[in-house]
Amino acid sequence: MSKLKSIALWAYVVAIMFPFFFLLLLSLSSDWRYPALLPEYFGLKNWVQVVGTESGLAYSFFISLVISLSVAVTATLSGFFISRYVSYHKKKGLLTMLTYFPYILAPVVFGACLSYYFLRIGIFGTTAGVIIAQFIIAFPYALIFFSSFWNEKIKNYENLVSTLGGNRWTTFTKVLLPMAKGLMMVCFFQTFLISWFEYGLTSIIGVGKVQTLTIKVFLFIKEANFYYGAMSCCLLIIPPVVLIYINKRFVFNKLI
Repeated sequence: MSKLKSIALWAYVVAIMFPFFFLLLLSLSSDWRYPALLPEYFGLKNWVQVVGTESGLAYSFFISLVISLSVAVTATLSGFFISRYVSYHKKKGLLTMLTYFPYILAPVVFGACLSYYFLRIGIFGTTAGVIIAQFIIAFPYALIFFSSFWNEKIKNYENLVSTLGGNRWTTFTKVLLPMAKGLMMVCFFQTFLISWFEYGLTSIIGVGKVQTLTIKVFLFIKEANFYYGAMSCCLLIIPPVVLIYINKRFVFNKLI
């Protein structure tokens, strides 16, 4: 029975890791045509050509990081502070229900609705416009995520600090932020991933001018450039893997 479990476990690991291994293999290959079992070339040629070439993968990776970090930081911080007022508001139910509004529509439809207003204010097809559009999606998620943090226990802590002479700034910096540090890290990771893998909204608001890494993946697939597509997928996987490691190493272990 133990041998069977070991075989099943290894089969499970292989099934999970095979797509990532194949993407890496494909990104290092060229001239791989049927019926050849192995590519004619296997090496770093594709990766070397990325730097300074017209493919713009390096730039797409950089601009994706800038957009995702901007969205994650602003959504996490604003979501934490504003969720307090939503949770303690007398119309909490109504306000919470309104936070789900951006998720009612598909991202492409939602982007089409926003495009008119973004065009009028001059941020349509710009990096700033993509950041704001993605923030509109990530911010409600942060509000919903932090809604469980604000409860009677936290309110009692706030009242205690106030009774001892602490002001609002002291309450947030010395009590609330340290208590919510783990949750804020998790929310930052989640909103970063929401922005990192966003395609529909980015393609509409960015209108092809803001080519994030996710946009590049689909462009290469449409062009049947599977080698560059696999390479961009490998780059797309790097930040989530790093975040998973950080989450397990510095957040999850402390929470348990």
